[in-house]
Amino acid sequence: MTARSPHAQPPAPGPPRAGRSPTHARRSAGAAALVGAGVMAAVDEIVFHQVLAWHHFYDRGTPDVALLSDGLLHAAELVALVAGFFLLLDQRRRGALVVRAAWSGFFLGAGAFQLFDALVDHKVLRVHQIRYGVDLLPYDVAWTGSAVVLLAVGALLWVRRPAATDGPACSLR
Repeated sequence: MTARSPHAQPPAPGPPRAGRSPTHARRSAGAAALVGAGVMAAVDEIVFHQVLAWHHFYDRGTPDVALLSDGLLHAAELVALVAGFFLLLDQRRRGALVVRAAWSGFFLGAGAFQLFDALVDHKVLRVHQIRYGVDLLPYDVAWTGSAVVLLAVGALLWVRRPAATDGPACSLR
């Protein structure tokens, strides 16, 4: 047994990268979708709830209820971000991270959050509107349009990702 230098790199953990499966792509995308949804929720909460003060997550109650709803949204976004990052790091540690699939999942998660917020929160449940005292049509078009763009980018990255056995797992090829 030989002593290893304290500066030597440990051997790469996990299975060989060329042995990836379609499951690795789906898991990479799923983990990144959590991050994407968490980032979009954070952007919504920070920009539109706090900085611009256009709305709260739940505007149909008292100011205390509105503040509580924003806090719960913030907690949920943090859980999604932390869980997604841990799942991505685990994929990377095992040599199973498919980067393009992860980027696809990120955009799909962000777009799904945005579309859910636009259609379900704003129109079906009416828990809040984007902004009050203005013509909502341009805001609704921009909000829903941004969701469609994010979903389209995610879908394009998904269909253009390399086959499961092409190239290294942490490459954008």
